[in-house]
Amino acid sequence: MSKKVAMAGMFTALAMIFSYVEVLIPISLGIPGIKLGLANLVVVVALYTMGAPMALAVSMIRILLVSVTFGNLAAMLYSLAGGLLSFGGMILLKKIPKFSIVGVSVAGGILHNAGQLAVAMAVVENIHLLSYMPLLMISGTITGMLIGIVSAQVIPRIDKVLKS
Repeated sequence: MSKKVAMAGMFTALAMIFSYVEVLIPISLGIPGIKLGLANLVVVVALYTMGAPMALAVSMIRILLVSVTFGNLAAMLYSLAGGLLSFGGMILLKKIPKFSIVGVSVAGGILHNAGQLAVAMAVVENIHLLSYMPLLMISGTITGMLIGIVSAQVIPRIDKVLKS
């Protein structure tokens, strides 16, 4: 158990670092809110190596700490909505054998964007923001694929460490 707690702490710290690095990367596609989602790499790896409860803890602690450290209450609301919807979808799809790590990650990317868009529509009280969803689905698919491919390479290595 102590090895899992230590790994969860390391995963949380790594996810925070990835979140900070992502803020430093000047990616501007002219579409607000689109990011690489580097911290989601840690969440996907934690989900497959440590299980859902620990991965959820890593995700939620990261969101809270990053929001307090680098963001604000609005950023926290968007991140929590996206993170919880994404995580719930990934847990469900992980249970279906036909979904690979990449497929689960893609679904997570798309659902993360959907959760954030839902909050945005509620905050600004404008349903027309829904027209933004196709772009968010494309970006969620692309970033989800990249995160899934990297996760598939990292997970066997982490499993080795946890089993030793």
